[in-house]
Amino acid sequence: MHYDSITVRLHWATASLVAVLWIIGQTADLIPDGPINTAYWSVHVVLGFVLIVVLIWRIMWRGTGGSRLPPANAGALQIAADSTHYLLYALLLCAIVLGVANAFVRGYNLFDLVSLPQLGDKAWKKPITRWHELAANVLLGVAFLHAGAALAHHYVMRDGVLRRMLPRKAGSP
Repeated sequence: MHYDSITVRLHWATASLVAVLWIIGQTADLIPDGPINTAYWSVHVVLGFVLIVVLIWRIMWRGTGGSRLPPANAGALQIAADSTHYLLYALLLCAIVLGVANAFVRGYNLFDLVSLPQLGDKAWKKPITRWHELAANVLLGVAFLHAGAALAHHYVMRDGVLRRMLPRKAGSP
């Protein structure tokens, strides 16, 4: 049993975007102010908006067209799996909302081509940035637990749970 290809692609697009966004967020302050730093932060902001689109698409697809597979576990393991998925979605939503708020409170200059309007009190820059960082860090931690559980299913339990979310090879059922 596998998830459909759109569900799989949206899952891995989400995971990839979160990883890249987190890396940029952790390393951007190492780059001196100037055009390279502006471009680096611009990539972060633009990819954040791409993540919004992917997440909305993912939620809509899950609600309308995505394949449903039977639960892989029962009892406490299934409760833990469901809770982790809901927590991941909640943290994604928090990080995204705080990231958008941060972008607009700062009035980001994107690639020296366009500037987001500066909305709200600039005194909120630091608190919103801290909350955004916290949400992103907790999200990454929960994502690592999620990945660890998938690897435990694959290598310890050998139950095929990880294979359900891996891209299928051409010609495979």
